[in-house]
Amino acid sequence: MFSLEELRRAEAVVRAALPPTPAIAWPLLRRRLGAEAVVKHENHNPTGAFKARGGLTFVDALRRRQPKAAGLVSATRGNHGQSLAFAGARAGLRVRIYAPRGNSVEKNAAMRALGAELIEHGADFQAAREEAMRVAAESGLVAVPAFHRDLAVGVATYALELFAARPDLDVLYVPIGQGSGICGCIAARDALGLKTEIVGVQASGAPAYALSFSAGRAVATDSSDTLADGIATRVPDEEALAVILRGAARVVTVDDDEIAAAVRAYWTDAHNLAEGAGAAPLAAALKERGRLVGKAVGLVLSGGNIDFDLFQRWVAPPKRPAEPIRQLAPETARRREGMI
Repeated sequence: MFSLEELRRAEAVVRAALPPTPAIAWPLLRRRLGAEAVVKHENHNPTGAFKARGGLTFVDALRRRQPKAAGLVSATRGNHGQSLAFAGARAGLRVRIYAPRGNSVEKNAAMRALGAELIEHGADFQAAREEAMRVAAESGLVAVPAFHRDLAVGVATYALELFAARPDLDVLYVPIGQGSGICGCIAARDALGLKTEIVGVQASGAPAYALSFSAGRAVATDSSDTLADGIATRVPDEEALAVILRGAARVVTVDDDEIAAAVRAYWTDAHNLAEGAGAAPLAAALKERGRLVGKAVGLVLSGGNIDFDLFQRWVAPPKRPAEPIRQLAPETARRREGMI
């Protein structure tokens, strides 16, 4: 998908704005998984997610192609929009973002804080995306799809960092939303000539890419039923799917209970906050732990932008009602204490 030279150029663009994120082998995760677990902490980026990288390279390429571009318009559930707002602000570009109604309150606030004009539209991401593309055609703003070559080359820089630190990884689990993350990992692996097996992860309630991978062609779904909003996809991107079909070993699905358990594991074992999509790779590795014994396993913690209410729901066990305090008659109390 990209040459090593292209990846190095993208790395220079990203590095001008962002430091590398750590890759840490956590001992407690190793004990839990039964294999070495190396976590790529994209939750440590300034926007809280990996997509900040893609926004920077997209805007850099746009400024060279269309120096007079007035601004950007796109649709998102949060992380993509934050990346465009972050990069757009650095370049002095107007950014308009469409998000589905009922979207993450915290992510909406973060996009606005970064300078984006945020408009809620439609019941899900696909409806918001269609409105953003319609507005782009009318307004003259540059439409930014969720998957684009200029986004993916920036995202690939996290894989470049990870493989430079750990070229010995046997397998790497990567969440799939619209596909830029896994395509970037495949591109970096191939450019470096490594043999790491790359496994995509989706929510079982939003399995468009998993179904497409099995069928060998694009398969859309009528709905996306998961609280992991970063991987709540109904319609796969054709270009991304072609890369995944060529370069991924398989696509694993995990349900929301398994994702919630992985969010808890990151909190207890690594003291890190993971959003649903970011925890999904660990959930998939735990599901496949039987095939991972003795291997070096990479886990992309793609983001930590989880709403507080959902975090509480997934992490904090429900409180048990306190036992009522029973008052005993004085004589009964003394008898129980052996005084009578």
